[in-house]
Amino acid sequence: MKDTNSLSVIVLAAGKGTRMKSPLPKVLHPVVGQPMVKRVLDVAKALGAVQRRVVVGHGEALVRRVVEPMGAVAYSQKEQRGTADAVKAADPASLDGTVMILSGDVPLIEVADMQTVLTEFNALKADIAVVTADLKNPGSLGRIVRQKGELRAIVEASDAGPDTLKIREINSGAYVAKADVLTKLLDKVKPNNAKGEYYLTDIISIGIEEGYKVVAIKTRPAVAFGVNTQAELARASRIVFKRNRNRLMENGVVMIDPASVYAEDDVQIGSGSVVYPGVYLRGDTRIGNFCVLEPGVHIYSSIVGDSTHIKAGCYFENSVIGTKVQIGPYARLRPESDVGNEVHIGNFVELKKTKFGARSKAGHLSYLGDAIVGEDVNIGCGTITCNYAPDRKKYQTTIGNGVFVGSDVQFVAPVTIGAGATIASGSTVTEDVPADALAVARGRQVNKEGWKPKGS
Repeated sequence: MKDTNSLSVIVLAAGKGTRMKSPLPKVLHPVVGQPMVKRVLDVAKALGAVQRRVVVGHGEALVRRVVEPMGAVAYSQKEQRGTADAVKAADPASLDGTVMILSGDVPLIEVADMQTVLTEFNALKADIAVVTADLKNPGSLGRIVRQKGELRAIVEASDAGPDTLKIREINSGAYVAKADVLTKLLDKVKPNNAKGEYYLTDIISIGIEEGYKVVAIKTRPAVAFGVNTQAELARASRIVFKRNRNRLMENGVVMIDPASVYAEDDVQIGSGSVVYPGVYLRGDTRIGNFCVLEPGVHIYSSIVGDSTHIKAGCYFENSVIGTKVQIGPYARLRPESDVGNEVHIGNFVELKKTKFGARSKAGHLSYLGDAIVGEDVNIGCGTITCNYAPDRKKYQTTIGNGVFVGSDVQFVAPVTIGAGATIASGSTVTEDVPADALAVARGRQVNKEGWKPKGS
């Protein structure tokens, strides 16, 4: 039974992208941390598309590895014979309802843009539509020719006369059609051009000739922004970064120099937080209210609690930081680090897979890996957990509440330090330490007065 109300999206992603001059398939080049084709598929999913089909060709195996985990189905275009042939490769004859055709290299489209297009398409009761936009400099893009407001043709720039080239409305490369109409029109496209390719634009002129209701639906210029060069890729990223900064500032985030702040799409920052220049926030990062992020901070998929101060040059990934914490400058939190409330972590301290309890301190120059550190613990300068053993396995260090660790201490894991213990500076701890004990694990100092080297 046909579902005439369903939406399917076909994404064209078979091109090589020669002008990118990169071995990576064009649609996999990232815009603000996400492959371009993923951005397009995210829009398709948000629109409620029941079928998301991606036409693959160049770099097929790599593109499949990105799109198939997203729930899209890849269809191979065996030969590069033009855009109409690419759409046919996605088997539109097996689809019902409405079909939207998008390019995989248009990373600036948003859900609201395409939802508006669909709403207008349905309101006009159209059979097929080309999505258009007005550009200040249309360049080599196909022009939309109208007569008394009605669409009459798409004219390629190479075939256009002087008057047609003055037209600013262009073909964005996106289309919407009834599935059955699309199938019929694709069968009528012929390779009547020097390259012998099947052009998707021809379905518009054929549709008009066949008496279908063919319309042009105008939207924002961003929908027509296709990436073909590295310069255009960088420009797309700049636009998305600016979009993200504006979103954050509208929610009360203070940015000293917005243009120098880089936040990816899923980043959230609470109101009243201050972000200094040179900050880069990636992945699923969430920053609380009233935080301070000093210059050069780089955070990837981490959570930072309210009123936390992150000083210059810190690098965090896949970690959790509590409230009222002070970290840095130049501290590093590696994956699975969990920092409690009111903690102080100073300069050149590194944590890896470590739980660091509330109100504990590690002032400077320490490495804590595969460790559990309790509350109210003092970690002295130069402390190291020796977690990697000759058997190439990693072992855990456990430090109880209220422990005082002097400077230059090595914990040779696995080892457990009881609550309230004190570890003397310069100790290499290889055995468990009981609660409230003093551990001294170092060579006895010997002074030989009047000693001189032989022969002196």
